[in-house]
Amino acid sequence: MIVRSLQEIIGTERDVQGPGWNSRRLVLARERIGFSVNDTVVDAGAELEMWYANHIEAVYVIEGQGEVVDDETGETHRLEPGVMYLVDAHQRHTLRAHTRFRAVCVFNPPLTGREVHDENGAFPLLTEEDR
Repeated sequence: MIVRSLQEIIGTERDVQGPGWNSRRLVLARERIGFSVNDTVVDAGAELEMWYANHIEAVYVIEGQGEVVDDETGETHRLEPGVMYLVDAHQRHTLRAHTRFRAVCVFNPPLTGREVHDENGAFPLLTEEDR
């Protein structure tokens, strides 16, 4: 059994920062359970262009207001607490945080904890063996 609090992650190597976002990695590939879980905060006003070319991501909003745009179709979806979206076909998408935005994100394959968005908005496909 794994029991971990957000407080014990903040300020450690599991607390990864990027421009306009902060991802606290609760469950990582090293736990060897087949997915990873992040508690992610996006700054108010941030606009993040993303493309998870190597991952599937589910996002469950727990705080704040925003929108996600499917960059391929132009379809825009309102985001608020209780809303989930799933990037399941590697869609390029843009997340806009109207207020401070917080979500629980699940990735498959699991993140190692070292990933940051590259110039395309994607995370590289890393494994624990890349450590």
